[in-house]
Amino acid sequence: MRPFLRALAVAVLAVPAAAWPAVADGGGDGTPPDFTIEDARIKESSGLAASRAHPGLYWTHNDSGDGPYVYGVDSRTGRTVTTITLAGVEARDAEAISLGPDGSLYLGDIGDNFGGRWPEVWIYRFPEPKELQENITLTPTRYTVRYDDGPRDAESLMVHPKTGRMYIVSKKKSGKGALYEAPEKLTESGVNTFRRIADINVWATDGAFSPDGTRLVVRGYFEAIAYRWQDGRPTEIGRPSVPLQRQGESVTFTPDGRTLMYGSEGTRSRVTPVALSGDLLPDSAAEDKSGGRSPKGSAPADDERTTDADRNRNLALGAGTLAVGTLLALGLRRLLRARRG
Repeated sequence: MRPFLRALAVAVLAVPAAAWPAVADGGGDGTPPDFTIEDARIKESSGLAASRAHPGLYWTHNDSGDGPYVYGVDSRTGRTVTTITLAGVEARDAEAISLGPDGSLYLGDIGDNFGGRWPEVWIYRFPEPKELQENITLTPTRYTVRYDDGPRDAESLMVHPKTGRMYIVSKKKSGKGALYEAPEKLTESGVNTFRRIADINVWATDGAFSPDGTRLVVRGYFEAIAYRWQDGRPTEIGRPSVPLQRQGESVTFTPDGRTLMYGSEGTRSRVTPVALSGDLLPDSAAEDKSGGRSPKGSAPADDERTTDADRNRNLALGAGTLAVGTLLALGLRRLLRARRG
């Protein structure tokens, strides 16, 4: 057996069956089912936002390499029902999408694959369409953004559903990531400087506010942190479960606030639900007893929270899965070279 094939076999066998993503079928407690994004154009889904105007619809987009497009995906079928083209926009590295209280969608062209080379990034605001058509062209408002402590790579944009204030979480590579707050009033003609207000200790790939604005969740590739949001500041309260995905890139709350929907990159990527309970539930959802979830302030059920052991296992399994993917790519490349030779 060739050395690279031997290494590949060892890596595959080293990753237990539990490491491979499980299919979530929804539950009898009202948790929505998972769905697969069927559109072949959506190869690098990098942001996710649940529509308020169209139940069951989720907005997503590719990151770098695509045009200025936002796709509306029907979660019942996984098919794209509308494509929005942003006129006059040359997307560089769109990484996040969020829905504001004014009914507008906000697309964050905030990625920086060079780790902080771009002095400015942009956020585009445009109305969520009331009527869905196959193709829609809109001219967005553009906001130019800088950070008060210099350029940052970021993939997480959140608009608070009550105040409308925008926040960005930088992507941690060394040290800690951070939460940045936009000015209370944004300018279209000048530069909007986002101010660092808190540390976020996760390699953040997306974040989302709950519909009532009382919870903030920030996810990484294999972990997530939940915060209680009060007086414009976060307080960590727990770690929601995170499904193991090919490359976990996005998260959003369902409109009722009871479930997190986690998305991933890749062709035919899957969006997976994780139900919330206990203190992880937003205040409005916890006060509504009709859903049968745990009351506000109680501890999450054992199967709906991430313990330190779960977190370590997810990180280990994630690393193993990435190693397998890398070895597969290297193995395929060497086989192709051998054939050509």
